[in-house]
Amino acid sequence: MTALSPAPPPTAAPSHTGILAHGLARSFGSVHAVRDISLVAPARCVTALVGPNGSGKTTLMLILATLLRPDRGSVSVAGVDAVRSPHEARRLIGWMPDTLGMWEALTCHDVLTSLARLYGMGAAEAGRRADEQLEWVGLTEFARRPARVLSRGQQQRLSLARATVHRPSVLLLDEPANGLDPSSRLRLRDDVRAMADAGTAVLISSHVLAELEEMADRAVFVGEGASVAVQDLSAGSGEDAVRLYRVAGPDPSGRAELLAALTDRGLTVDATEDPHRPGVLVRVAGEQAAADLLADLVRAGVPVSRFAPEGSRLEDTYRELDLGTAPRIGGHA
Repeated sequence: MTALSPAPPPTAAPSHTGILAHGLARSFGSVHAVRDISLVAPARCVTALVGPNGSGKTTLMLILATLLRPDRGSVSVAGVDAVRSPHEARRLIGWMPDTLGMWEALTCHDVLTSLARLYGMGAAEAGRRADEQLEWVGLTEFARRPARVLSRGQQQRLSLARATVHRPSVLLLDEPANGLDPSSRLRLRDDVRAMADAGTAVLISSHVLAELEEMADRAVFVGEGASVAVQDLSAGSGEDAVRLYRVAGPDPSGRAELLAALTDRGLTVDATEDPHRPGVLVRVAGEQAAADLLADLVRAGVPVSRFAPEGSRLEDTYRELDLGTAPRIGGHA
């Protein structure tokens, strides 16, 4: 598992930057949507929020966005107590839900100017900001058209423009890539990274783990309404991690030879056959060990046409944690 650890205590992060949540709980009648979640989402960092359906992610995001009040626990947003002072905190937060959700009869320009005015901008400044945002997300041609005519992907881009119209210091993104085409997904990744590099604290929830890994610096895992673990995804953090590698030869008839070569080296091998993905899976402890194994197989004359990690580090961790049944690890995320 890659750079995985119990979550550090919340005091590990400066109180004046990013998001700091501790001991959050929220129930709806007898349903305990969030039981005990704590997390840190630092400034200048993209933090991925990972968990299965029903793990409390959406309820948590609504609490952090000050749209739900927790039954228990605390939230600090850029140093502001978001539970006691939600209106002050909202000035610092950009919230992008998984659907546009409102004002579809307004033009795209009016959607943005209305939000800008609510954040205290004058009419002229709000108009300029709306123009800038529409150009940024590639929707200038739709400025005077009602939001309801936009495609799903275009609505997501407008939602991102809306969430950032006031230049927030904290950005909450819930499934932001839903409906985006491949080029827009790449653009989203680059934009999110650029905002974080400029100082924004970004917390992003998505079910597409490989996509999350491309933009995130760290990940917080939740399961059954509780914090589970934290994973460091920064450069070099996974060099010694145990990962699954898929190894295949050019000729399927050589499968038995490949299996024997791997098991003879004391490796744990999964030889389950998959007609769409040839080869076998083997656990390797670290990048250097993977390089040594590949060199050893080549020296031994074992034909190898594919040797690559299977899936992303986040996917590996998700499997290892078995979040459907995993107990909570540590106290805080």
